[in-house]
Amino acid sequence: MNTITVKTGDRDDLADITRDVQRCVSESGIDDGICVVFTPHTTAAVTINENADPDVQTDMIHGLNGLAFEKMRFLHGEGNSPAHLKSSLVGCSETIIVSGGKLVLGTWQGIYLCEFDGPRTRKVHVQVK
Repeated sequence: MNTITVKTGDRDDLADITRDVQRCVSESGIDDGICVVFTPHTTAAVTINENADPDVQTDMIHGLNGLAFEKMRFLHGEGNSPAHLKSSLVGCSETIIVSGGKLVLGTWQGIYLCEFDGPRTRKVHVQVK
């Protein structure tokens, strides 16, 4: 298992980690298999989405914020319940096929760590089998 450290810059942020994950795949020496990308944080997530147009990342953040979690009343005392909800909606992991030593992603796809309670330093674990 490899661990990537990601420093996020905003309360809500999408950090493209595709190159870091591909580096882990390359270093594994595995030509054909599966790559699991997992973040062990309850207020962060991992997703695959377009990485050609940065407006998509902005739109994703605006869309999740448009669900109006910030206006809801919560019992959790830390004030970050919206981040917990966003994390659960997006999910904490992605599984990607590896073929020929490369991640099998679509032309426009990238892998993102989604920050919902930042800025913070986050960990992303990568397992290739």
